[in-house]
Amino acid sequence: MSRTARTPGPGISLAELPLRPELVGAEPYGAPQLDVPVRLNTNENPYPPSARARAHMAREVERAAGSINRYPDREALALRADLAAYLGFGLDSSNIWVANGSNEVMTHILQAFGGPGRTVLSFTPTYSMYPEYARNTHTRYVTAPRREDHTLDAELVTAAVAEHRPDVLLITTPNNPTGTLTPVKVIEEVCERVDCLVVVDEAYQEFTEVPEDSSLALLARFGRLIVTRTMSKAFALAGGRVGYLAAAPAVVDACRIVRLPYHMSAQTQAIARVALAHRGEMLAQVQALREECQGMQEWMRRAGLEVVPSQSNFILFGRFADRHGVWQEILDAGVLVREVGPEGFLRLNAGTPDEMRAFREAIGPILARPGVLVR
Repeated sequence: MSRTARTPGPGISLAELPLRPELVGAEPYGAPQLDVPVRLNTNENPYPPSARARAHMAREVERAAGSINRYPDREALALRADLAAYLGFGLDSSNIWVANGSNEVMTHILQAFGGPGRTVLSFTPTYSMYPEYARNTHTRYVTAPRREDHTLDAELVTAAVAEHRPDVLLITTPNNPTGTLTPVKVIEEVCERVDCLVVVDEAYQEFTEVPEDSSLALLARFGRLIVTRTMSKAFALAGGRVGYLAAAPAVVDACRIVRLPYHMSAQTQAIARVALAHRGEMLAQVQALREECQGMQEWMRRAGLEVVPSQSNFILFGRFADRHGVWQEILDAGVLVREVGPEGFLRLNAGTPDEMRAFREAIGPILARPGVLVR
């Protein structure tokens, strides 16, 4: 047998490669992707697009394939215009930037406004990818703790800004993994009192009690405010990879500088535009998921669990003496939840009624045992 046939590549380990020092020992980010009957660990929308919407997507992808030998619109102008129309608040395409998921949007922001010698500030507990965005863009990442109930107010935020002097301030509302809101009034007061860039991550805004109560309303007043969103959750487009931001046109221009050429495929742009065209239908399940989430919180409290009040499609609950052991037992019963957030807590996202029933049946016997919960 030839060397080529026997060995597909040189025998070298990661430890032998000149990896950046800050990456040594790091693990790739990602929630477990396991083949189990019920997956409630990544805050996905459990309801796929309808057959009608899928057929429309297929037609538009086929249309895009007719010119797949050509590069896509690198500015994604039609999609940006559609997103602006969806958001309202007097926005147009010049206010919108779009990328492959809100992950890439956030990376673009830090590539443009972070980097060596600059700092991004966030508030813990919060989304576990934020420090990785900072690491990957050579931006210093610092945090301040939220209040005991996981909320933020203007005094806490501005005090942290005064202490850390960040270039970029990151506020997540509803916050992941707690589901807690930061009122727009607080964001407004913060914007009035700080001189750094303020990024408000509204990935789960559509699931809140009043989705229209958004920091988007402040964009006309504050040129250093950025509001980020995603189509992964409410629009059931997690596999489509579409995230976006709304901000002053100058912010969009900054993101255009750092984005890779042709970063949004023609197929992705086509699918996202179809989803927006069917937005009434695509968003129809959001209220049902919100009701499932609120109902599950009530059931959990009655079952003796500590629950962080959530305004999203997920719930942080505990406290468990051995959360990993409980996570494994729930998994063994065929239900996957997320082991994330403060010690002793797990996170569950809203699913279909049958999926919620499966979770209750999985955790019920566990909660019946003494010593499972920390009282």
